[in-house]
Amino acid sequence: MIESIEFKNFKVLKDAKLPLGPFTLIVGANGSGKSTALQGLIALRDPKRLPYAEIASVGTDAPVQMLAHLGGQFEGDSINCIWKTTGGEIERSLSVGVGSHKAKLNSFLSRVRVFSLNPSTILKPAVLHPQTDLSEDGGGLAVVLDQLRDNSPERFEALNREFAALFPEFDRILFVTHSEGTRSIKLRTRIGHYVIPALNLSHGTLVGLAILTLAYLPEPPPVIGIEEPERAIHPRLLRQLRDAFYRLSHPDCFDESRQPVQVIATTQSPYFLDQYTDHPEEIVVAEKVGLEAKFHRLMDRPDMEEILGDVPLGDAWYSGVLGGVPSRT
Repeated sequence: MIESIEFKNFKVLKDAKLPLGPFTLIVGANGSGKSTALQGLIALRDPKRLPYAEIASVGTDAPVQMLAHLGGQFEGDSINCIWKTTGGEIERSLSVGVGSHKAKLNSFLSRVRVFSLNPSTILKPAVLHPQTDLSEDGGGLAVVLDQLRDNSPERFEALNREFAALFPEFDRILFVTHSEGTRSIKLRTRIGHYVIPALNLSHGTLVGLAILTLAYLPEPPPVIGIEEPERAIHPRLLRQLRDAFYRLSHPDCFDESRQPVQVIATTQSPYFLDQYTDHPEEIVVAEKVGLEAKFHRLMDRPDMEEILGDVPLGDAWYSGVLGGVPSRT
């Protein structure tokens, strides 16, 4: 698990530390560093994917640095990434603690995924290919579901039931095989058993299905970042969305025997934030002052209990009292 990430001269994160837990929800205004934090996860996996010119803070030619401290099975390990202007040089070093192995840590990092789900990509037919993973924009969903049906039928049936609870208009996930060797999804309505192709499904339905699919994979990525997962999802369905993330990060609570998945999500929705009123320790507020952004864990505020009182968490944040809202300063 990644316990924290320190940023130096990384876009708006000139000098910031992001604390992380098994599940972390980062809330803040536009430009407050939420998406930049998720880019940091990509950089841990593949720093060469982000050239210096695209990530350096405005007005500096100093090195960009990102230092991640690990815990759990990698207790005492760290990952240090440095981007320099000279020759576009990029360094990534792994500091391995007692009992750890670089090969194991490299394997862990290679499986980190950051999702920004795009309904237009999710609905497209996907090429049939063994061992297809869900793309970071949601591409390949039909093939991933097809593999789940064939290789883990009990999980596929459980996913069907959960999906029908989330979207009660439907009762079954079905597939279409096209002549060009591609597959797409379709859904069957509960009433009348009409079949609706992916092209005619709502954006919220497609995004919700992709997130639930991640939650029911037998071997999901060890770390998942996901940008504004509540987009296009009706507020009444956000509790089930929260539970899908908890299934990933706390599998023992759902009778799952696999390793926990660390989930880092971002949001600007007070309605989604309300789902975590009982877990303020999972909330990190991103706040921008001038050209620089900082992170602070909600639980670290000494006045948190006084501020919240009986007010829903989303209302307290929306009012601006917790920070992380648009500002002229």
